[in-house]
Amino acid sequence: MDRMDSSSPEYHIQGLPQWLIEHIAHHPPTDLICRSFKFAAQLHEGQLRASGEPYILHPVWVATILRDLGAEPEVIAAGFLHDVIEDTVITGDQLEAEFGAVVRGLVEGVTKLSKFNFDSKTERQAENFRRMFLAMAQDIRVIVVKLADRLHNMRTLEHLAPDKQQAIARETMEIFAPLANRLGIGQIKWELEDLAFKYLDEAGYRHVQSLVADTRSAREQQIQQVVAILEARLHKIGLQNFEIKGRPKHLFGIYQKMARQQKEYSEIYDVLAVRVIVNTHEECYRVLAIAHDSFRPIPGRFKDYIGLPKPNRYQSLHTAVIGTSGQPIEIQIRTWEMHHVAEYGIAAHWKYKEANGQSIPTSANDEKFTWLRQLVEWQRELKDPQEYLDSVKDDLFDNEVYVFSPKGDVYCLPREATPVDFAYRVHSEVGNHCAGALVNGIMVPLSRKLQNGDIVTILTQNNAHPSLDWINFVATNTARNRIRQWYKKTRREENLQAGRALLEKEFGRNGLDSLLKSEAMLKVAERCNYHSIEDLIAALGYGEVSLNTVVNRIRENVPALKEIKPEVQEVKLIHLPSRSASKSPIIGVEGMLYSIAGCCKPLPGEAIVGVVTLGSHRGISIHRQDCPNLEAIPGDRLLPVSWNTSRHDDQPLTHTVDIRVEAIDRVGVFKDILTKLADSKINVRQAHVKTKNGKTAMIYLSIDISDRQQFERICQQIKRISDIIAITRTTKQSV
Repeated sequence: MDRMDSSSPEYHIQGLPQWLIEHIAHHPPTDLICRSFKFAAQLHEGQLRASGEPYILHPVWVATILRDLGAEPEVIAAGFLHDVIEDTVITGDQLEAEFGAVVRGLVEGVTKLSKFNFDSKTERQAENFRRMFLAMAQDIRVIVVKLADRLHNMRTLEHLAPDKQQAIARETMEIFAPLANRLGIGQIKWELEDLAFKYLDEAGYRHVQSLVADTRSAREQQIQQVVAILEARLHKIGLQNFEIKGRPKHLFGIYQKMARQQKEYSEIYDVLAVRVIVNTHEECYRVLAIAHDSFRPIPGRFKDYIGLPKPNRYQSLHTAVIGTSGQPIEIQIRTWEMHHVAEYGIAAHWKYKEANGQSIPTSANDEKFTWLRQLVEWQRELKDPQEYLDSVKDDLFDNEVYVFSPKGDVYCLPREATPVDFAYRVHSEVGNHCAGALVNGIMVPLSRKLQNGDIVTILTQNNAHPSLDWINFVATNTARNRIRQWYKKTRREENLQAGRALLEKEFGRNGLDSLLKSEAMLKVAERCNYHSIEDLIAALGYGEVSLNTVVNRIRENVPALKEIKPEVQEVKLIHLPSRSASKSPIIGVEGMLYSIAGCCKPLPGEAIVGVVTLGSHRGISIHRQDCPNLEAIPGDRLLPVSWNTSRHDDQPLTHTVDIRVEAIDRVGVFKDILTKLADSKINVRQAHVKTKNGKTAMIYLSIDISDRQQFERICQQIKRISDIIAITRTTKQSV
């Protein structure tokens, strides 16, 4: 058998991993891994990374990560070649001719979208992720290559400028680490989180690192004692081929628990951890019994992920016990197969079927990838880039709750999910006709947060339909989008009228009539991802796309409209006698009349923006930056303003805030709330109560608040009152 010609220059690059050197030495030139490496090395010849190293070392280490995950040769080859289409002269057709359609598909799936032009970083990022998830749905291996690419980039991030380090680390923490977790690849997830943590919060990273280092000796001694006791007990009952060892906890996981639980390092249960690996499910539960018999279990700390696996197929028994030194220790118990899946996730169980002579992954049809199919569906529904990014981030995190249907089917939903989320998870029509819900046999508000183990029954009626109020409390983007879709379909004429009215204010009626019939307007609609002009106007009326976005697209495609002036009244700003900027509560409106917007009632500490009012004498209206009414306001009427944090008065200003408190309808609950407000010296301007079905009470309050921090404190205090279900800040729907 012919061996590779090791005299070729690419085989003498400094820094090649040993496995690749040995592979080259023992395989013929026709071997896929050898060919793909040589091909990539020749194409990247002369290119350098920011570190000054030959660029080929990056794809080599990406391929190495994939090999360590147990990937097949085609995936490893894609690791070598993943940058050649973007960074060299090679085309997709040439790549397919050389290595086949599968390798080409994988490489194109992870190629960055640097050739596309977008108006903002948000739009670019959203489009990148849309294409990435679409490629994932076609072949799940695409994202494994992408994760390996990101992991090596994070390992070498120190060579980039600080601003780029921050941006890449933030994207890694928000998207790629949760994505690795969704796919069950714990090995990559933990390292991505720690590396991102290091750049996003260096002080926090060093602090946790020093805590772990300071206690390492004592921690190892305690773990050894627990391991010795468990080993002796397991040998005594005749267990064979098991492994017990200490389980390292990654730094970001420790930091998260300290911050979330407001606890010291010594109080975190699973800093000290032991993992037991056995052969069968039955042995897992036998080990659990031995662990609880050998040490004192901590109540409420047992989780059975074998009987109820996580969405990413993770299985294990988790329990916490008091160790020999009195310190809490977490014990994880799993089989060898479970351990392999926990470490390598989807890479441990790729499945394929033959279709048209090609190997196609079945992931798109696999139940465990429901979330992936939903992300692909949302691509067709979510037009706003920021909303899409928020949806992706929300649904990648696995803070889940498990609930049951009356028939015993298990549904996994995000925490904070409600019966409405459950209804839409069962079926869109169940959600659209939801009229009420029973949880554990008791009628509950549709806004009630579901808990682990709840049995949920949805009551439906043919004449029932979604309420827009549901959008304010649902936790899943599936439910939120289905509600919006229903309103879009059933209220289309109203949406068209509202959208047209917004455009008339901007361009005038005469200019708009001719514009809507033009070919240029159709291009605007297509540029905004709508099939027709009518669809675009309806979406504008409904609020799915913002007026600023549409107007900007129109002006880009119809240059003559840049000269058209909106048919609006003249803006008249009323100037007041000048006053010292240091005494003005708001910076940016000195010498002008302004008022706090009644629709959102911003508080000091919240991001704000000024709006030039029309046809009135209110001057500048101050809104929260997230106020929904800003969507319809053109950018030339917006003013940058901010709260004056250096201002000091003997009598600080207060601001009226409206809140709605939902509570169990019991005697004294209203009094408890008023007492809490009085104790905090908060004035109540208005209050009234509405009861609902004799079960819940809606308490509406207008209170005087000095700033955002005080508002958040009093909300937390009210939440601690018994029988309080929820507290919501209410706003008006229009200016």
